[in-house]
Amino acid sequence: MSPIFPGMNPYLENPELWSEVHFGLIGVMARSLNAVITPRYRAAVEKRVYMDSLLVGIADVAVSQRGTKGGTTDAPPMSVTLSEPVAVTVPIVEETQERFLEIREVGTGTVVTVVEVLSPKNKRTGVGKEKYDTKRQRVLGSPAHLVEIDLLRTGEAKPVTGGVTSAYRILVSRADCRPTAELYPFGLRDPLPRFLFPLRSREEEPVMNLQTILAQVCQEAALDLAIDYSQQPIPPVSPEDFECLQALPQV
Repeated sequence: MSPIFPGMNPYLENPELWSEVHFGLIGVMARSLNAVITPRYRAAVEKRVYMDSLLVGIADVAVSQRGTKGGTTDAPPMSVTLSEPVAVTVPIVEETQERFLEIREVGTGTVVTVVEVLSPKNKRTGVGKEKYDTKRQRVLGSPAHLVEIDLLRTGEAKPVTGGVTSAYRILVSRADCRPTAELYPFGLRDPLPRFLFPLRSREEEPVMNLQTILAQVCQEAALDLAIDYSQQPIPPVSPEDFECLQALPQV
């Protein structure tokens, strides 16, 4: 049994699931858009690759050493007292791949719209944030539209002037309207926004229905089977919101 969420499913923000969610969102959005924007345009899945450092913990380990006698290991074990170590972390380098969409004009290959779904690394200090912010500024200074989807409650929200504070939000920045942009803020109990997807001026724009897309992602990846809905999400919600989650109808 899984709850019927009015909007965003906060359990999908769990770091252990988010990479699957992100991958699924990009794929389902590409297929959904291509169903309505071809043959003039096509949605192409692109990826951003960079190296980022992670900190790996070294746990305290109890160590014993077997003594040797006559060059063999058959003698009874002899306990050796070692110096007490200090727990530390060491950095390791990990390759990160982040996928995004480019809506291109068929024939010319011109990028008309860029679609980004934010990941945790895009919202916290580090290489991932630096790479994304640089890309964001480049798109905002180009003739391409930007659709930025933020379905993560944690981390630093991307800068805009005005608007309201919200758990989640979608930014639609149309190239011909900058610096004005359309912000869709929403909370845990709100439905995911439906909005017009920007293409060339004076062209009919398809409706982006993220609620349907997210439901399809969950179904195709069988994510409900990886979630314990009786527990708090990761990251947790407020006690009031958790009580509301527990009261949701189930299917």
